[in-house]
Formats: sequence, structure tokens, C-alpha cells
Amino acid sequence: MGYNGFMRVGHIHFPFTALVGQEELKLALLVNAVNPAIGGVLIRGEKGTGKSTAVRALAGLLPDQEVVAGCLYGCHPQGLDGFCDDCLSRKVADNGLPVSRRPVPVVTLPLGATEDRVLGTLDLEAALHEGRRRFEPGLLARVHRGILYIDEVNLLEDHLVDILLDVAASGVNVVERESVSFAHPARFLLVGTMNPEEGEVRPQLLDRFGICVEVRGLLEPARRAEIVRQRLAFEADPKDFVAAHRQAEEDLKERLLRARALLPAVRVGDAALGLAVRLALALGAEGHRADLTAIRAASALAALANRTEVTLADVKQAAVLALRHRRAVSLDDESGDPNLLVEQVEAAAHNLQTEPPPPVQPEKKSP
Repeated sequence: MGYNGFMRVGHIHFPFTALVGQEELKLALLVNAVNPAIGGVLIRGEKGTGKSTAVRALAGLLPDQEVVAGCLYGCHPQGLDGFCDDCLSRKVADNGLPVSRRPVPVVTLPLGATEDRVLGTLDLEAALHEGRRRFEPGLLARVHRGILYIDEVNLLEDHLVDILLDVAASGVNVVERESVSFAHPARFLLVGTMNPEEGEVRPQLLDRFGICVEVRGLLEPARRAEIVRQRLAFEADPKDFVAAHRQAEEDLKERLLRARALLPAVRVGDAALGLAVRLALALGAEGHRADLTAIRAASALAALANRTEVTLADVKQAAVLALRHRRAVSLDDESGDPNLLVEQVEAAAHNLQTEPPPPVQPEKKSP
């Protein structure tokens, strides 16, 4: 894609199904929407390639959420993601909570945001003198059960990225000042973008993103022309443009909801699991996060295909997403070839599938 900034007119966002190219980016967003436990997406690429447009378009595919009416954090009425203190006290007092609906929130983290603006602040004076906690919610309060979009994540202060990744992993935002603390649920899909020419993300932080994709501008003149046509048509009449893609959007939304419902029934056989583990080893991934992420992504791919069994093809496709930023070869050594990692995974998978499995060594019993 070749769009500058969020492609929207007023509150109308560009349809996901109208995005031209960037198939890997769209797939990465969809598998995270099916299974948020994958851990979010890091999008690396040059400017003007539709990164932010795709993120905003994804939110349009997600159904409106049921929330506790009047809750600052958008808690689920049944507490599926945990209750904030206010909702918990209201539930105990009234034996029930009022319900309303809202669109899935998409919150953009500004590059110069302070820690207090992101996490929220505690009024220590009220706590010490009035004996009660007064909390001013931050961006993480608004994004609960939504999408947190961080543009130029590589330029964000390291300690702030550390905090955000910890909250994304735990699902709880804890703010502590002196001896006073406050916590509220904060579960969100984390999407970070970066231009590698402006600097890299620390390796420790890279590994915390579930999957990583590379985006580049399209080189085929015909497809670049199609991008321009789509943009001009959208700007000329946004409502008509969206209406023309409504059926495709509804079909993809149904596919996404069906995949979410099917995901718990998806099975991972020994062959698929073994391939994921051995691919991670073959490409030099450290730790075990790559293996787990690849299996989660492969399961989401199977669910999107309306299958209850993970195939070896699912594992290979998921491994490309999970290993790009975790393999032994650095991201800068790709020689500008977006297909290099795909070829490496295919070659490794071929070698692993033709090799006989290693013999199982019996465990030595201690006397």
C-alpha cells in the first residue's frame, strides 16, 4: 500500500478488503485478531506502505463490544477480562451491571508521550490526606480490549516500551507511587511500526512481539496504479466506496468470528509440533517463545481456513511470522529480498522432513 497516514475521511475508515497487496501484513493482523495470545505484531518497513491504514481497517472488522455502562475501562459485563475495582464494587452492591455497546477502541500512542499519560497518575495528596485513592486514567485505560498502535516504536524510550510489553503480557496495568498503588485491567492487541532506517529495536524487545512482518512498496506499475485509483475513489465518495466493499467486509468479518469460535477445537498433532520446534532450532531462535508463537499462529491459520487440524503448511507459514525477528541471522542481513526468509524456512522444513527423527533416549533413573 502507498497511503500516507491513516486513510480515513471523517470517521470513515478505509475497508480492510480494499487494501492492495501487503498480504503478509494483513494475515499477521488477522491471526492476532483470532488469537490475541500470539502477542501482537511488529511491522517493519518504509514509510507510506499502508501500515497504519491496515491497523485501522482491522478494527472495522471486529464486532462492537459489550461493556459495563459508565466504566472508564470498558470492562466486560461478565468479567471475562477481569473487573476494575469500581465494576467489582457495583456488581457486589447491585448484583448486576448495566450493559452498553461500543466499537473496538484503537488508541495511538504519541511518540512524545510521558509515562503518566500512558499509565495514568495517582493523586498522592488525596491518598494521604483523604484516605482514598484517586486515579487519573491514562491511555492504557482507554485501550482495554482494543488495539494499541505505536508508530515508530524504535524511537520510543526503552523503559516505556518495557512497561508496555509487561502490561501487554500480564493484562493488568499497575501504577505505584510511594506506598500507594492502583491496578486496572488492560488487555489489548499491541501493534508497533518502525522504519529500520531510523534505528532498530533492542533484541530483548524484539522477542516480546509475537510476530514480525516486513512491508515494502509495490514494484509492479499496475498494482501501484490500483492503489492510486482506490485512494482517489475513497476520497471522492467515502460512503459509496465503503458500501461497494460492504459485502466483502461482512464475509471477512464472519470468517474471523467463525475462526475465533473454532480456535479452541483446533488440534496440533505431533508432526506439526515437531516441525515447529525443529524449525526454531534450525534457524537459531533462542528460548522457547518462537516455538509457542509459531504453534499459536499455525492454529489461528487453521481456524481461519475452517479446519480443526494444524497442517505442516500452516506451521511453515506461521514460522515465517514467528522467526523473522528471532532467528540467528540479523534482520539487516536480508539483502533486501522479502522472500529470503520464506526460502530459508522451506529449505529447513524440507531437510527436517526428509531426515529421520532422532532416536528417543531413555531417561536415566537415579538410584
